[in-house]
Amino acid sequence: MDGKHMQIGEVAARTELSLRTIRHYEESGLVVPSARSRGGFRLYTETDVARLMVIRRMKPLGFTLDQMRDLLDATDRLDADAALDADERETLLKRVRAYQQEAAEQVEKLRVQLSRAEDFEGTLRARLERNAPASPA
Repeated sequence: MDGKHMQIGEVAARTELSLRTIRHYEESGLVVPSARSRGGFRLYTETDVARLMVIRRMKPLGFTLDQMRDLLDATDRLDADAALDADERETLLKRVRAYQQEAAEQVEKLRVQLSRAEDFEGTLRARLERNAPASPA
């Protein structure tokens, strides 16, 4: 191997995704290995890893596989097609903006949930501290 390609195990370690999850994303058409080794092993590039990281970041925000596929299609076309006409480019940018807005809304909801969880944990900690047996002096 020339260092440009990684096997699925290395990709799994770098992305913190399981082998099964990476294979599922491949079966779903979200990511396709860039190559195969002579032995038939999946081989991935840095671009493939970056794509998997986008997917990994979308998942906890509640995006579906179809939404992930749609966003990746839009960004792929924006990145690859310098020859897009102005209307098509604006349509793609509008799709990406909609996903960015949805992500921002989900992040805000998660911030609220985290704040409530921290308040709850603090309440429990304070209760434990108040009710802990006094240490003998």
